[in-house]
Amino acid sequence: MSRVLYFDCFSGISGDMALGAMLDAGLPLDALKDALGSLAVSGFDVGAERVLRAGVSSTKFFVHEHQAAGIPDSTEQPAAGNRHHHPHRHLPAIFKLIDQSALSPRGRDRAKTMFQQLAEVEAGIHQMPVEKVHLHEVGALDSIIDIVGIVFALEWADVDRIVCSPLNVGGGMVQSAHGLFPVPAPATVKLLGDAPA
Repeated sequence: MSRVLYFDCFSGISGDMALGAMLDAGLPLDALKDALGSLAVSGFDVGAERVLRAGVSSTKFFVHEHQAAGIPDSTEQPAAGNRHHHPHRHLPAIFKLIDQSALSPRGRDRAKTMFQQLAEVEAGIHQMPVEKVHLHEVGALDSIIDIVGIVFALEWADVDRIVCSPLNVGGGMVQSAHGLFPVPAPATVKLLGDAPA
């Protein structure tokens, strides 16, 4: 009998949402913390708490980044017009962090493939070589934690197949490191491809 992991994405999906759902499904928080601690990055805490959303109880996963999180290959200036400070980092620095993680070799490859795809999409949109791409929001510490955490959670679940509902991608506009962008952003649209929305 095969094991199937199903994500019901009626209100979209994010790393925090996916990790909260996996914690609700039984992923041990201490095991997740150990895996994330192996990234050898200081300056952050992760946790989870029970919350009520529209009268439904669920688990909220959160990343609390300290003021001076030390990550190699990061710049300390926020992008122009961006109120939120997210260090920018290149792909090799992210790969180095992933290689220090407690993920299995297959898990490390999966996490690096995810970041490689993001970098290639960004390179295409901004018309620059992949090695020159700074990953802004996605390169931020909380996004690295989300992606490595989700890969670890999928290894823990040991499922044969992952399926999801059509994705609710939202609409409107959002402030990004490059200015005001539509929702979903161009990179998101490219990454979604033919996924049902």
